[in-house]
Amino acid sequence: MTIEDEDGRAALREALERARRWSPFLAMIAEREPATTAAIEAGRLDLDPAIDPDLPVAAALRRRRRALALTVAIGDLAGLLDLGAVTGALTRFADYALDTAIRAAMAERYPGEPARGFAAIALGKQGSAELNYSSDIDPILLFDPASLPRRAREEPEDAAVRIARRAVELLQARDGDGYVLRVDLRLRPSPEATPIALPVGGAIAYYESQALAWERAAFIRARAAAGDIALGQSFLATIRPFIWRRSLDFGAMGEIRALSARIRDHHAQGQRLGPGYDLKRGRGGIREVEFFAQIHQLIHGGRDPVLRAPATRDALTELAIVGWIEADDAAALSDAYTLLRTIEHRVQMIDDRQTHRLPEGDALDRVARLAGLGDGAALIERLRPHVERVGRVYDALDDSRRPALSTDAETLAQDLAAKGFDADSAGRRIAIWRRGGYPALRSPAAREALEAVLPILIAALASAPDPDDALLKLDRMLERMSSAINIFRLLEARPGLADLTVRLLAHAPPLADELARRPALIDGLIDASALDGVGDVAALAAAMRGGDAADYGARLDHVRRVVGEARFALGAQIVAGAADPLAVAAGYARVADAAVEVLAAATVEEFATTHGRVPDSELVILALGRFGGGALTHASDLDLIYLFTGDFAAESDGAKPLGATLYYNRLVSRVTAALSVATAGGPLYQVDTRLRPSGAQGPLAVSLDSFARYQQGDAWTWEHMALTRARPVYGSTEARRATKAIIDAVLAGDRPDRDVKAEAIAMRAEMARHKPPRGSLDIKLAPGGLVDLEFAVHLTQLDRRTGFDPDLGRAIDALAAQGLAPPELRRAHDLLTRLLVTLRLVAPDLEPPAEATRALVAAALALPDWAAVVDSATAARQDVADHWQRLTEA
Repeated sequence: MTIEDEDGRAALREALERARRWSPFLAMIAEREPATTAAIEAGRLDLDPAIDPDLPVAAALRRRRRALALTVAIGDLAGLLDLGAVTGALTRFADYALDTAIRAAMAERYPGEPARGFAAIALGKQGSAELNYSSDIDPILLFDPASLPRRAREEPEDAAVRIARRAVELLQARDGDGYVLRVDLRLRPSPEATPIALPVGGAIAYYESQALAWERAAFIRARAAAGDIALGQSFLATIRPFIWRRSLDFGAMGEIRALSARIRDHHAQGQRLGPGYDLKRGRGGIREVEFFAQIHQLIHGGRDPVLRAPATRDALTELAIVGWIEADDAAALSDAYTLLRTIEHRVQMIDDRQTHRLPEGDALDRVARLAGLGDGAALIERLRPHVERVGRVYDALDDSRRPALSTDAETLAQDLAAKGFDADSAGRRIAIWRRGGYPALRSPAAREALEAVLPILIAALASAPDPDDALLKLDRMLERMSSAINIFRLLEARPGLADLTVRLLAHAPPLADELARRPALIDGLIDASALDGVGDVAALAAAMRGGDAADYGARLDHVRRVVGEARFALGAQIVAGAADPLAVAAGYARVADAAVEVLAAATVEEFATTHGRVPDSELVILALGRFGGGALTHASDLDLIYLFTGDFAAESDGAKPLGATLYYNRLVSRVTAALSVATAGGPLYQVDTRLRPSGAQGPLAVSLDSFARYQQGDAWTWEHMALTRARPVYGSTEARRATKAIIDAVLAGDRPDRDVKAEAIAMRAEMARHKPPRGSLDIKLAPGGLVDLEFAVHLTQLDRRTGFDPDLGRAIDALAAQGLAPPELRRAHDLLTRLLVTLRLVAPDLEPPAEATRALVAAALALPDWAAVVDSATAARQDVADHWQRLTEA
């Protein structure tokens, strides 16, 4: 880069003079690199200096490194290169040098062979393009035994080690021009026992099964930097799921904090700010900024790829944007990191030593003056507010000072009684937990995690309306769990989640059961956005198509995990009082829409690999009932009809061709299985196909033409009533449009002329005889409930041929606007639907819940108390019953 303005050139000259005066190393280079010095004085900063092709590789790299060191230092001191430009230039050179050394080592042993099968993975600051002025590099060297060049009768392992040794020698050997780079290979797995170059398969096996938390943290900044880049990238892609875990591992937080504590202890003399302060390892130093970012990245990056930024300051920015850390903390840490790294560079510029410690006495003054400050005291005061802020922010992660729950039986009983528990019963339960009475609590690590979280859990349970009942439900959950360590660590790290977890256990049996089966579901609630909406169908489908699913079975598992997390979060929104049950019902439907779309598409593709496709034909899926209306509950089935376009007599074009009818009937059997069969990812939906043409006696899938003929000539009134809520949820835009046109025509009158009213009355009476209410709160089947409401709306729609909309609420509005339904019918619909959605979670037996849960139901319905819920539901049912009676008697 060329500096055009005179102020910039003057700054360069002043910086060069400062370097000559206060840095013996830079003064030496300025004298020995006259061309580089002259270029700087003329206003040119060459950040990619050329090398002499006539020199041996190592000598050429040493000369290039020396010229770059002077250029970067003067640009930095002059304020013309910011930290990113400095570290970027140093990293680019390190990548180039490492790649050049590997290729030279391979060329020496295997002339003419391509440089393949050997890769360097850059870790640490090289991996994140943040190398400091006099930094080591910390690569992991990998080789592929199948593709690495080697001599006759030479084992791949021996060949790789020889290449590695020679490459390191080229970089580290010193002469009068210094050295190229110091290389530290100790970040490889088990460095005391493994060769310096590792077979890629063995490395993958290690990181999949044995990697420690700090090793995972190191791979936050990993990058294929040299040699066979494709090999390195393939390795990183393979181990990505084991570095970035979807299930939150709060054990990593504790392990990295413990590592930080050991560093503080080991470098105790450099912990306090002052002369001798360790800029990297000291309290409030560079390492604590990095660890702070990496802890949050490890916890959240598995679920949010945007957080996987390798560079520290970039990671802080992303963490603040998504709300995991405070924006003020992110800005303060970033500013501190910039200053600390800049002063670290000044220290290293003095005599090119890999040191991070501030010197003492006159030497500290020399560093300060190189940095443009008056003396060492001014430098310390410049650092002080930043170091103190970093220390406070980092220390806030440490929850080791939380009080423990007493292990003395008498003291524990007193504490439990004071918190509102039955001391004897609660004490016995806690004693069972502490002695490992359940499988999930038998390991010492699990009991240690339990002790850490017990004070938080007991406090949360004590705040429940019925502490003993909540504790009993937690006990049942622990009894059923196979592992509890991670959920304990999660609750320990996020105490607010303990309160929500207790509410779920105390009020929502279906969610408590799901949590016992899949404790990882609680992970999704750590994000505050879990109590927001679940997004639109496109976003949900994108999440279901994502992940690391490599085959059809893995895709089914992935979709089940996404659906399970979304449905669990939606249920939690009701329990937390964070969402209107009507909005939650719509969210449940959007999740189902996305699941049908993704799983049907995946099944179609899988089926086509064997049987091909039917030309000019495709699958169409119709949703009916509550699914068609876009308002599901937590327990809703999916009512589906399967159709296909094109000629039913056609044949598929695959290796095993099938006639169209057989093709689609086999295909939709697999689609139904994809939607309903439980896998390792958990259960999904019950699918009901009894609304198809001819009901249970008919084929699972029929052609669109057959469907039209059936609806226009043979369908019963109850089938046309079901059709009022039909909605295409899978198929191309053209196929959906064609299907909807048939439905619209049938509803508008292209159907048999029947006595709709008489048949509807008879059907409702028959249903009442065979499906009576299941409980006193069955507001679906009880007189004046949602079934009566649906019958009244559909009867009117079919009889008057108007007001059609799959959304029942909008359909009521359309009828009311024409004077065909009373306005209070919409209010009844909304209240009864809210109540249905809520009761499916908190009273699945449809009997009045406990007193505490009744208050939750009232809050969900925005009513003052349970009496108001009962009165409002009774009034709504009366409005529906009155309307139904008027319709049937008119």
